[in-house]
Amino acid sequence: MRIFVTPILALPLMACAGSAAPEAPAAPPAQPSPANYICDAAPVQYHIGHDATQGMGAAILKESGARSLRWGPPNSTWTMDYRDDRVNVRYDENMKITAITCG
Repeated sequence: MRIFVTPILALPLMACAGSAAPEAPAAPPAQPSPANYICDAAPVQYHIGHDATQGMGAAILKESGARSLRWGPPNSTWTMDYRDDRVNVRYDENMKITAITCG
């Protein structure tokens, strides 16, 4: 009788032993991390006094290493959120750049 009972009791254990661990999901495609876009305003300070144009903004964005650009019109207020990947460009009523900072 033991010969017939032992295989029957072992069946549930064999079912568990045969299953493999589920495969890990595929990694998402690599995207640029914020660490790749750290603003450095020092190299773009020479743009102060230049005209605030779309082309100048693109040049400041590229030269600063930032990912985004925020224009600061005259007499305006800004939120105080700080972002390592953003360059801020303030200009005056004559559309001349007055300050370039990061944040």
